[in-house]
Amino acid sequence: MIALRTEREIALLHQANQIVAEVLVAMADKVAPGVTTDELNTLGERMIRERGATPSFLGYRGYPKATCISVDEEIVHGIPGPRQLKDGQLVSIDVGTVFKGYQGDAALTVPCGDIDPERQRLMETTDRALAAAIDTARAGRYLQEVSRAIQTISENQGFAVVRAFVGHGIGTDMHEDPQIPNYDTGERGPRLKSGMVLAIEPMINAGTHEVRVLSDAWTAVTADGRPSAHFEHSIVVRDNEPSVLSATPKRVWGQVAHAAW
Repeated sequence: MIALRTEREIALLHQANQIVAEVLVAMADKVAPGVTTDELNTLGERMIRERGATPSFLGYRGYPKATCISVDEEIVHGIPGPRQLKDGQLVSIDVGTVFKGYQGDAALTVPCGDIDPERQRLMETTDRALAAAIDTARAGRYLQEVSRAIQTISENQGFAVVRAFVGHGIGTDMHEDPQIPNYDTGERGPRLKSGMVLAIEPMINAGTHEVRVLSDAWTAVTADGRPSAHFEHSIVVRDNEPSVLSATPKRVWGQVAHAAW
């Protein structure tokens, strides 16, 4: 069953997601050669707790850290640790919070130093795919249309859409109905209604869509070792333009807004 949230609930979801957005921006600003992924995670966890929230990823099904940081060929669920970032890498940061019983969830990918043209185009395409999906997520449309928007933009650029992981509904639980594939499965899916809250998150690979999971049982990487990008926003479906809960006045992703990074 897909929940329709009240305006009071949406206000709380907005608060949770604003914490996520603020933390993501701060973490992304610290990405630089020589910085470790654990240093970024420590910053993120500290900021989450200072704002009266808790990291929703920490302890989730045994996940050991407060954030996920995935580098280059790592798609999602990268565990922060002693790895030092290097010039030319893509760094995907995923943050989740719980605030007053409601969940926030968003992600972005940023360059570490100077990246090559393929990585730049991959990052911008994934960003643009998210923007198109959000714009499509309006009351009266079907979930299939959201998925198709991501797939069309990504594949038109010669990239592959990850099929092993999906977006999701979000509310008092991190993962709620509906699941949101990033490609057209051929099924129309549910009709979107005002008040649905969705975490839309395209994960796009430079090469094959196939993935494998490392021995840590969490980190998902591209099967061919080529880079991947990941963007996510939590949004509210409305009758007209969707509301992006995890947008900030300073930094907005999902609109190819990388000049500021």
